[in-house]
Amino acid sequence: MLGSPPGRLATHARCPVLNVRARDEPDGPVPLAVDEASACEEAVRFAFAEASVRRADLLAMQMRTEGSTDSYDGPADSPFVTRDQRRPRVHAEHALDAALTGPAGRCPEVSVRRLPVVGRVRRTLIDASADAQLLVIGARGMGGFVGLLLGSVGQALLHQAQCPLVITRHEGAG
Repeated sequence: MLGSPPGRLATHARCPVLNVRARDEPDGPVPLAVDEASACEEAVRFAFAEASVRRADLLAMQMRTEGSTDSYDGPADSPFVTRDQRRPRVHAEHALDAALTGPAGRCPEVSVRRLPVVGRVRRTLIDASADAQLLVIGARGMGGFVGLLLGSVGQALLHQAQCPLVITRHEGAG
């Protein structure tokens, strides 16, 4: 698993990496995992191109963790601090719109469905791979090792995705 040839290749390659599972190709969509990171730009371009060639729908899955932001309604005293649950969702929707705008204009024949995903990212992507033609994600690593490591979601998908998986790297990564 960790340190396997596909994992090492996906971690260090400077080009998209395709991990193929032997199975019949279904007629399903091309799911794309999109987050706020710039790592998704290459993944979005790649997913649109593949959806176009395959004449498949693109399922843009906006990934975000559960959470809220502090909203200050008055002085910084705790009675005036509220939790704003809407702000992260709106920010994620704007990030998805921004990520899809350019490629959607270049591939108008691709039908795009949007699916917000809050929490349980790994499980949701593994489930989406069951009837997908191809799953596309952008690797960005985590913490102080951004660009050097394949994150836990990428590692899990390398070994559990039920369809071919493409992992793209941000240009500045690795």
